[in-house]
Amino acid sequence: MSASNPAAPTVPGTPFFHYADGHLRVEGLALADLAREHGTPLFVYSQAALLAALGAYQRALQGRAALICYAVKANPNLALLQTLVQAGCGLDIVSGGELQRALHSGVAPERIVFSGVGKTRAEMRQALQAGIGCFNVESLPEIEVLNLEALSLGRQAPLSLRVNPDVDARTHPYISTGLKSNKFGIAHTEALGAYRRAASLPGLRIVGIDCHIGSQITDSAPYLDALERVLDLVAALQAAGIALEHLDLGGGLGITYLDECPPAADALFAAVLQRMEARGFGNLKLLLEPGRSLVGNAGVCLTEALYLKPGLAKNFLIVDAGMNDLPRPALYQAYHAIVPLQLRPAQAVQCYEVVGPVCESGDWIGHDRLLAVQPGDWLAVCSAGAYCTSMASNYNSRGRAAEVLVSGSNARLIRRRETLADQLGPELGL
Repeated sequence: MSASNPAAPTVPGTPFFHYADGHLRVEGLALADLAREHGTPLFVYSQAALLAALGAYQRALQGRAALICYAVKANPNLALLQTLVQAGCGLDIVSGGELQRALHSGVAPERIVFSGVGKTRAEMRQALQAGIGCFNVESLPEIEVLNLEALSLGRQAPLSLRVNPDVDARTHPYISTGLKSNKFGIAHTEALGAYRRAASLPGLRIVGIDCHIGSQITDSAPYLDALERVLDLVAALQAAGIALEHLDLGGGLGITYLDECPPAADALFAAVLQRMEARGFGNLKLLLEPGRSLVGNAGVCLTEALYLKPGLAKNFLIVDAGMNDLPRPALYQAYHAIVPLQLRPAQAVQCYEVVGPVCESGDWIGHDRLLAVQPGDWLAVCSAGAYCTSMASNYNSRGRAAEVLVSGSNARLIRRRETLADQLGPELGL
């Protein structure tokens, strides 16, 4: 690496964030111009990256009975939902609030799937009145409550049971959902009895079977193992006279944060469809619920270097984005690449702990990062499109960051920066 012409670092997972003439760009725009205009911390999304990720799923499912339901929890920004809905997506929701967001996006209610272990009666009624496509039910008590709520409205609730196949997704334990020790789903050994009970209740209409084993999965083997267990159950249900319309295999496909090599969505789900056909279930509609794999590498968080603080054990780079903006490192010990918006001479590189301004020792963005940086420089925290703004908080009374969506050479502010007035609005005081 020469001092006059340092090599550009790699932005993981997407060609839509790239260096040109020493400046990091998103599609046709310099990210520094966006930081200058909107301030930092700032989340910036590439619409082309989002649609390219969706395209891999659509290629696999072309010509087949299928529905891709974007998992709203990954990033619920209304403009991103509208982009995906207009491109043909349904939506996977896990709360009444997400239901309202979904309806605001313009999605057809019958293209909404309601997942989650703790749906309240009020949320069930709200979803029944909206006419959603399916409830993914996760326990026997939930079956009973959903039946009562549907009957109280004079309706039948379309139902799919989420089956827990006891398959290890080989991911972080906090985002693994398919083991028998997890809170999610009905054990596959108990699923037939649960389906029989659901079939006996007049307020329910069985439409499918659901399985979701976790998030940030980078190996196709767990998917295919779970699929085989679910197909065994489909065969048992058919033998018991319980017909299904669809098979929902959830989401969870991983992305590249550092050097992970997850399977391509088009290849993986082509293999899923082949196995369904080989087992005689090619007539079932396939539902998928991707989240991170659509939006994760479509977004970055821009942050300003505030101070360089030499320490006895480590050198600290203090930036203006904190754990309230980017909770994944503190929550999951997650890695995000951190790259400069403008390249500096290579001899200025030092090793830093990249930390935020929040009053917690857990407020770190990256450990032991080699960076050439000076106070006032802007940096991009990569792969920040998923599970960052959706889990952001007001800790330390910090406002949530602004968000921008870029399409070609056009940038649109899709969420303004939160103010203290926004935070104080719900508070009543004495």
